[in-house]
Amino acid sequence: MIEAGSRRRSQPAPPHVVLEALTEPNRDPARRWLLLLKDEQPPQVIAAERPNFVVWSSLWAKRADAQIRFDLSADGSGTRLGWALFVVEPLPDFSNLGHMRKRINELINANLRFTFGQ
Repeated sequence: MIEAGSRRRSQPAPPHVVLEALTEPNRDPARRWLLLLKDEQPPQVIAAERPNFVVWSSLWAKRADAQIRFDLSADGSGTRLGWALFVVEPLPDFSNLGHMRKRINELINANLRFTFGQ
């Protein structure tokens, strides 16, 4: 697999809370953040090591080979959260790859962040 995109940003919640949100995204119906589009499917947790990382299966049936890895580390009272998108070659075309990166970023650095009050 090759890395097709990544980003790292801080989240206001501590690592154990962020990890819980990533491993059980719909656990709290009052804090729904994994809002999927029509071309997306709920991810499965492929691997996780508390409190360091989580690996999701693909959000896209058309690119079932894709995986998303989340790396977590403490950042003061919050979490430094990085995501990386991995795919099997060939890479998606430029438009689809941009869409995939944008969606991960929206889900993690907007939707998830907002559930923590930012």
